[in-house]
Amino acid sequence: MSPPGPGLRGRGLILAGALAGFSLCLAACESAVQRQRVTLCRRAVPALVPGEADVRLLRAGPGSAPDSVRVDYTIGPRPHAALCRFNAGAELIGVTHDGTPLSGAALYLLKRYYLDTPEAEAADPGAAVHRN
Repeated sequence: MSPPGPGLRGRGLILAGALAGFSLCLAACESAVQRQRVTLCRRAVPALVPGEADVRLLRAGPGSAPDSVRVDYTIGPRPHAALCRFNAGAELIGVTHDGTPLSGAALYLLKRYYLDTPEAEAADPGAAVHRN
């Protein structure tokens, strides 16, 4: 039996390179999903506080639970929080605003008639931060 030659080492390097590439692609996809989640949760805020013009975004990022995003903001001097829950992708499956969960009907209406509209994009409290 002969010792492994350069052919096997070459295959090992190719396999290692393929795994590294796959890992980078997976990380890029995950960060794209997280960005989409944060955007959806930020866009929900104006619908949760209709009529309030002075929404100031404090923080938008991962929530305390897996597959969740938390948006902290103020209206005038009062702090508020929205917690959005997602499935394994970027489908919104629940919203809690200041500790009170949205009903199924309210969540349905938010998703169906608001989140993907130009109005939601224009009212996004974090959009100005991301345009600059």
